[in-house]
Amino acid sequence: MPTQVINYPRSESLELLRQYQQSPSKDVRNRIVQLNIGLVRKEVHHWVNQCTESYEDLLQVGCIGLIRAIERFDLSKGHAFSSFAIPYIRGEIQHYLRDKSPCVRVPRQWLALERQSLKVIQQLHLQFKRHPTDAEVAEALGISVNEWNEVKLACRNRSLLSLDAPIQDDEDGTTCLGELVPDSRYRSFQLAQEDQIRLQQALAKLEDGTRKVLEFVFLYDLTQKETAERLGISSVTVSRRVKKGLSSLQKLMAGGE
Repeated sequence: MPTQVINYPRSESLELLRQYQQSPSKDVRNRIVQLNIGLVRKEVHHWVNQCTESYEDLLQVGCIGLIRAIERFDLSKGHAFSSFAIPYIRGEIQHYLRDKSPCVRVPRQWLALERQSLKVIQQLHLQFKRHPTDAEVAEALGISVNEWNEVKLACRNRSLLSLDAPIQDDEDGTTCLGELVPDSRYRSFQLAQEDQIRLQQALAKLEDGTRKVLEFVFLYDLTQKETAERLGISSVTVSRRVKKGLSSLQKLMAGGE
């Protein structure tokens, strides 16, 4: 696919998205894919060195995520398409890697950083008399907070875990990994107009923190990690609020209190 297609004006992409929303067609959808293929390539470059899959295979998988984003994008909500599409592209690639590969290959330098971090965290704990923050650990290691978070995530996911593995919850103490596995039935709230109105009314009755989590995860299609970062809470807390919130919504929309 020619690389120059990613240099088209952004206004053309928005116009095509508007056309597709009004009258979906395969031709318009494929033109939108061509204009935004750079989003997929950027995400693929991030993952290709962490797995054994080929660049071409990941590119195809990422394009599936891009197509799903195109089909679900709503111009009326005022979101930038790139910000809306990236979680779909990333999620599609991550799901593919989880299904395809038994483990993720962690870069050697990240493994070294993980080993180094054990001593650094211990030293900082003694210095501050508390568990150090991610920013403090990253500074001591001489890397960015984003890279430190990626190191932790990659090293944590390099081997299979038991669903009974304990996970620390900032609010409720210790939980287990099985409690945090998303239900495969959970999907974005793609509902008819009248049901959307009922949903918004039910959401308004929830506690503010729970409502925000459900909106980010299901209305705006953010990952639980991205939701946690935006709200300044842990991913464990996000998972718990999702489960509790969905249970409350089910009762409210069924007419219960």
